[in-house]
Amino acid sequence: MWRTLVSAVAGLLVLFVGSLAFNAASGQSRWPGPLDHVRVHPWVVLLILVPLALIGLWQTPRRTQAPPTPFAYRLPPRNTHFTGRDATLRELRQRLTSMNDVAMLAVHGLGGVGKTQLAVEYAYRHLSKYRFVAFVDAEHPDLVAPQFVALAGELGLTDVNSDQAIPRVYGKLLDRRPWLIIFDNGEKPGTLTHALPSGGLAGSGHVIVTTRVSGWSSRADVIDLDVFTRRESVELLVRRIPGMTAPVADRISEQLGDLPLALEQAAGYMGYNQTAPEEYLSLLTSRLEDMIGQGELADRPAVVVATLWQLSVRRLETEQPQAVRLLELCALLAPEPIPLDLFTGSPDLLNVPAGDPLAWNTTVGALAGLGLARRGDASLMLHRLVQAAIRAATPDPVLNEARVLLCRALLAAVPQDIHAEPDARPRWQKLLPHVIALTKDDPPAECAAETAVLLRRASEFLIQIGDYSVALPLCERALAIDESLGGRNAEVGFDLITLAQIHRDLGAPERARPLAERALRLHDSCLPANSPAIATDLATLARILCNLDEHSAAQPLAERALRIDEAAYGPNDPYVSFDLVALANVHVDLGDYATAVPLISRALRIREASYAPDHLYIGYVLLFQARVLHQLNDPTAPDLARRGARILDTRLGKTHPKTEEAFALVNRLR
Repeated sequence: MWRTLVSAVAGLLVLFVGSLAFNAASGQSRWPGPLDHVRVHPWVVLLILVPLALIGLWQTPRRTQAPPTPFAYRLPPRNTHFTGRDATLRELRQRLTSMNDVAMLAVHGLGGVGKTQLAVEYAYRHLSKYRFVAFVDAEHPDLVAPQFVALAGELGLTDVNSDQAIPRVYGKLLDRRPWLIIFDNGEKPGTLTHALPSGGLAGSGHVIVTTRVSGWSSRADVIDLDVFTRRESVELLVRRIPGMTAPVADRISEQLGDLPLALEQAAGYMGYNQTAPEEYLSLLTSRLEDMIGQGELADRPAVVVATLWQLSVRRLETEQPQAVRLLELCALLAPEPIPLDLFTGSPDLLNVPAGDPLAWNTTVGALAGLGLARRGDASLMLHRLVQAAIRAATPDPVLNEARVLLCRALLAAVPQDIHAEPDARPRWQKLLPHVIALTKDDPPAECAAETAVLLRRASEFLIQIGDYSVALPLCERALAIDESLGGRNAEVGFDLITLAQIHRDLGAPERARPLAERALRLHDSCLPANSPAIATDLATLARILCNLDEHSAAQPLAERALRIDEAAYGPNDPYVSFDLVALANVHVDLGDYATAVPLISRALRIREASYAPDHLYIGYVLLFQARVLHQLNDPTAPDLARRGARILDTRLGKTHPKTEEAFALVNRLR
C-alpha cells in the first residue's frame, strides 16, 4: 500500500511543482517561506522530484488480465484421499503435451486399479491449463451422443440433435482451446469412434480414455496402470485409519493385492464400523470372499469389489461361455502365473477342441481382452480379488466340479518321480502354488484320494529343496485324508515315510522313528518283499537310527535297501544313489570313513550321469564327500565343498539354511 501512496504523492508533487514553475515564469517577485526556493530554482527542484515520481510509478502494482476461469462439465469431485501415482501423473502430462493437435491417451488396467481417479486427479491438477474440461461416461456407447447434446447446451449451442451434437461440440471447442475431455470406462475403440475427434475437427485438445479393454494402441497412446506399490498401499491405510500401524497395513495390503479400490473399501469399512485393524485383518484372512462385498466408498456407494467385474462376466457368458469356464477354474488356483499347458494337457477341463489353436487362443484372449487376467507367453494370471469375486459368485456345485477336474489335471501335470525326472524341479516350482491353493480346503469326496497324493508329492518336492516347515502340514493333511478313507495301507505307508523324512531333517529323529517303523510294517504287509517302496522305508529308517546312535541296527537295513533297488532298477539308477548315501552315512557315523568314500563316489557318478550339473542332489553329495575326505586329510575336499556350495547358492539362494551351512563348511576347510 505504501508504494501506491508514494506514487500518488509523487505524481501530485510533479503537477504542483510544474504549476509553480509556470507561475514563477509569469513574473511573481517573491513566494512565501521556503517555497521561494522553488521560484528561484524551479528546474533544480523538478530534476529532484521527477525521478522520485518515476520510481513511485514504476513500483505501482500493474494490473494484469486474469486468465479465464476453466469451464468443467460433469467433472466428479476431487478425491481428497488421492494417494501416490505422482510418476504416472507426470508421465500422463508429458505424453499429452508432447503430441500435436489432438492428443489422445488411453489409461488401461484392471477394474478397481484407479484409472478414473487418476484421470480426475490429472484434470484438477492441470485445471488452470485448460479453458474447457468435460467428463463423459463411455461405458454404454449408445449414451455418449446424448451426453454431447447436453454438452452442446452448456457451450451455448441450441437446437442440436444427437446426430449433430458431436461434430458441433468439437467445432465450438475451436474457440475454447486448449480443452480436455475424459471418456470414462470406454469399451473397444470401435464403439467410440463416432465420439472421438479426428482430422481437423478440433485442434489443441487432449483426450483421455480410461478402459479395461485391450486393443487401444492403434488409436491412442496407452498407459498400463498397475495396482499400487506396497508403499502407496500402506500410506493410504495409515493415513485413513487411526491406530493403523505399518506392519498391519502391509499385511492387509497383501491380502487385498494392493488394489486401490479394495483399499479404499477397507478404509471405509473400518471407519464406519470402528473395526480395529487387527480384527479386520483377521476377517480378511478367514473370510475374503465375504469381506470384498463389505464397506463402501463415500463418492461411489454402489461400487464394491465383489460386483466390480460382474458386467464383464455377463458379457463373456453371452459371447464366450468357455472363457467363463476357464475363469471359474483359474479362480480356484493361486494368484500366480498359471501354465496354460495345464489346460491344454487336460481335455476334460474345457470343451475347447484341443486341436483348434484359434478357438483356444480366443478363449484365453477373452479374459485378457476384458482385463480379467494378464496373459504371459505361456501363462495366465488373475488378481487375487478377481479370483475371490468369481468364487463368491459361483454356485458351490460348479466350484466342486471344477475342484475335482483341476485336482486330476494337476496330478497328471506334476512330475510323478521327483527324484528321477531331470526337469521335475522347475515344473514343480511353477505348479506348487496352485497345488497348495487348490488343496487348502477339504476336498470333495470325488477327489479325496487324488488330493492326498497331490499333498504328499508336494511335500516330497519341498523336502528336496529343504522347505520342511511348509512340507510338514501338507504331509500331515495327506496322512489324515488317506487314513479317513480306509483300505489304503500302501498310500498311508507312503505318507508315513515322507513324514518321517521331514521330522528327521528337522532334527527330531525320535519322532521320525515310529513313523518310519509303521510305514515299513504296512508296506511289508501289502507289498512284495522286493518292492522299491520297502527299500525307501529301509534306507530312511537306517538314517534315523544313525541319528539315534543305533548304528549296528542301521547297517543291515541300509544294505538290504541297496540290494532291493539294485535288483529293481539296475546298478546305475538314481534311486540306488540314495541307498549308497544312506549306507555311507552309517559307516561315517561308525567312524569308518575309508569304507564310506567309495560308496559316496559311486553315488556322485550316478547322479552326475542322471542330473544336470547344477542339480541339488549333486550339490548335496559333493558336500557330503567333502566332509568325509576332510576327515581323511584329502586335499581335494575344499574344492568339492566350494563346488557343492555354489550349486546350493544357485538353486536355493544365499539365505537358505542349507546354503549357509554349505559356505560354513567351505570356510572351515580353508
